[in-house]
Amino acid sequence: MNNFFEIAYWIPLLPFIGFLVNGLGRNSLSRSVTSLIGCGTILASFALSIWVFLQVKNGSVGEVSYFNFISVGELQIPFAFKIDQLSSIFLLIITGVGFLIHVYSTAYMHEERSAHFARYFSYLNLFVFSMLLLVMGANYVIMFIGWEGVGLCSYLLIGYWFKNTEFNKAANKAFIMNRIGDLAFLIAIFWIIARVGNANFNDVFAVAQGNVEGKKFSASDITLVTMLLFIGATGKSAQIPLYTWLPDAMAGPTPVSALIHAATMVTAGVYMIARSNILYSLSSVTMEVVAIVGLATALLAATIAIKQNDIKKVLAYSTVSQLGFMFLALGTGAYVAAVFHVMTHAFFKALLFLGSGSVIHAMGGEQDIRKMGGLSKKLSITYFTFLIGCIAISGIPPFSGFFSKDAILLSAFEHNKILYAVALFAALLTAFYMFRLLFLTFSGKFRGTDEQKHHLHESPSAMTIPLIILAILSVVGGFVGIPEVFKANGDKLSSFLSPVISKTGEHHVSHSTEYMLMGLSTGLVLLMIIFAWFKFRNYKSSESKGFGKLLENKWYVDEIYDRAIVNPLHRFAGFLKDVFDKKIVDGLVNGVGKAVQYSGRQLRLLQSGQVGIYVLLMVLGMLLIFVIQFFLRK
Repeated sequence: MNNFFEIAYWIPLLPFIGFLVNGLGRNSLSRSVTSLIGCGTILASFALSIWVFLQVKNGSVGEVSYFNFISVGELQIPFAFKIDQLSSIFLLIITGVGFLIHVYSTAYMHEERSAHFARYFSYLNLFVFSMLLLVMGANYVIMFIGWEGVGLCSYLLIGYWFKNTEFNKAANKAFIMNRIGDLAFLIAIFWIIARVGNANFNDVFAVAQGNVEGKKFSASDITLVTMLLFIGATGKSAQIPLYTWLPDAMAGPTPVSALIHAATMVTAGVYMIARSNILYSLSSVTMEVVAIVGLATALLAATIAIKQNDIKKVLAYSTVSQLGFMFLALGTGAYVAAVFHVMTHAFFKALLFLGSGSVIHAMGGEQDIRKMGGLSKKLSITYFTFLIGCIAISGIPPFSGFFSKDAILLSAFEHNKILYAVALFAALLTAFYMFRLLFLTFSGKFRGTDEQKHHLHESPSAMTIPLIILAILSVVGGFVGIPEVFKANGDKLSSFLSPVISKTGEHHVSHSTEYMLMGLSTGLVLLMIIFAWFKFRNYKSSESKGFGKLLENKWYVDEIYDRAIVNPLHRFAGFLKDVFDKKIVDGLVNGVGKAVQYSGRQLRLLQSGQVGIYVLLMVLGMLLIFVIQFFLRK
């Protein structure tokens, strides 16, 4: 073990120490000490992540086994970390954006009691630890431990205000729906171990490529494993049909929403498929499924977002839609574009969520954008940074979202023109609903109460400084992956990730075509923003009707799930309780008890105390023995 890996394992260990200290000392630590521990451990992990990234950039990659985690016969699963180009990028995203969210939380959650304040930060630290474990694991088993860890933390943080029954239901929904995908992931791991003998990434990919004598994956094996892994990804990364938990996750504090949606949990599925790109590139069937499901998710969520009135719900469905774009990129082989969009999305989505938290803070807890308006004058920093986030997510050059979304659209164009057309339409809807959100919140006249108007004020510096930093990253972050069309020395991000990610997503269109596609998408996005401006600059509340009502009610997907799945399960459970449990199980148990009682009452009659009856019974017993012996001899 060299010094590089001796230091690298401190990256996840420090947040775990923060979790233990804040969690165990929650009743005795002050807010300032809790904040210092919670934020300081993540900052230290971020500093180490920068150092690791620089080492990786200089060629120091590899993996190390710290101890033997599972040892059963020939099956050996080590507790091992893999540090390479892909994991180093995710380390920077998780710890960097995570640190800003921690700092923001110190002000946003300042009204919480000290014990709850410490509990909150302990959960945040555990969340970051789990995600770091997920991306640093050198095999699918360690990845799965982190995978389950972020699921647990999402449950704890979504239901942080556990005295609210609705929040608890949202936490349960997230936890249960993720278990569906997690089961598929677990089956895939079992299948991989059965074929390879272990779950190490290098060994699995070598067997899949036919580089190991005596072991191989058949075509059906690869398709089955990749489909199971994808089902796991649909749970964590909120794809159809397992996406409905994510909007309900808004029940947690706003910084939690930013952490779940931007830097950690929802990107886990994208990372897992990007890490498994060798397997996926060998299964064209799975790739098509991933692309179609991703595009359908992007479009469905975008249509829902245009009619939502809760500021956080709009951003939640925006996250689902952007994740759909990432899966579209994965399904068309543009793995680098998917990772690139994960990075840029972490910047502007964290910015937008934290900006919404600043608005909610100023509005005294109000989240309905129909009751806002005209906030740009009172919340100038929040407004300006929120505007940058809206521009970035809409894909306007030279902001970060333009470069990553353009790479996804270009890959879709090369793969299938229909996919490109639908993806472009979803991108236009993105610009529409984001600027609808911006105009209804910050433009026009204030539509809230006089008390809310009097309460309006800019957020403290602990909240605005992270907004400013994220706004800067949302502006310049896209330059990391500038496409070849803009420079002669090629795409640096693709070159950096080339040792890990296969070249299946390389572009073969001419520069003129690429320029045309960029111009088309940018022009249409600008027109959509102008349309949103004229439609919502002087907003007047009105009730949605017809198709708008359908979108406002989210296509009634939750209601369909309730009627098709939840209610039948409840009725079946009621049947088991009232019929099977009470009548059969209880009836059997009670029947045995009653039979014993009855037989006891009857047998006691034999104990009459009369000697003659005892002699008679003895004679009858002897005769019974003689008869039995007689028949046995025959």
